[in-house]
Amino acid sequence: MTFRPFLWLTVVTLPALLVLVGLGTWQLGRLQWKNNLIDSFEARVAAPPVAVPASGAAINPIEFRQLDLTGRFLHDKEIFLTGRTYEGNAGFHVVTPFELADGRLILINRGWVSEGYKDPAKRAFSRVDGPTTVAGILRKPGQKGYFVPENEPAKGFWFTLVPAEINAHLGLGAVAIDSFYADAIRTSAVVTLPIAAKTELNLRNAHLSYALTWYGIALALIGVYIAFHMQAGRLQFTGKNKD
Repeated sequence: MTFRPFLWLTVVTLPALLVLVGLGTWQLGRLQWKNNLIDSFEARVAAPPVAVPASGAAINPIEFRQLDLTGRFLHDKEIFLTGRTYEGNAGFHVVTPFELADGRLILINRGWVSEGYKDPAKRAFSRVDGPTTVAGILRKPGQKGYFVPENEPAKGFWFTLVPAEINAHLGLGAVAIDSFYADAIRTSAVVTLPIAAKTELNLRNAHLSYALTWYGIALALIGVYIAFHMQAGRLQFTGKNKD
């Protein structure tokens, strides 16, 4: 075999090949991370409920764990998260302070309502008065996305669920929990307002296909590189003739 590589083509091809292989390998790492995330979420949600932790407790190990939520809703202090959708329909998430048996207050995201049911007077059927038990999972405070507007409490515009901001705006005092909140979850196949979250994690996991795409492009680049040199007569496969 004889091989006389083009310098300029090799200089361009080798870095591009390294980048493509690197991207494919990175996507495989992301695939493992996503699988671990899904497994961790499912394991935590399926675990028995835990008591509502103290405000200063470590939250990361118990995020998504079900909480033992017994108390009563303070419906007169509910707020609405703007720009939420359900099956393509625009609406709001209803967030209501919940007074626990020990006197602390925790915000509960009760779920989605349409524009037509934002007014509490139009959904009196969804009001839960008196002592009750809520199925919910622990969530850390929301993080504002890059393109998400800032919360505007004075105008009633809430885009990110940050308990400390909401508690301060509502004047809930020191008994309000700032370090986490709860998402109400569905416990029945019957859908009622507000429409609570499902515990089935439906995360898009296409990292394997992305990895195969990058590796495929890398192989195609190698093929083009070889073909170009063969066509130019710079790569030849010769065998010895035997008499």
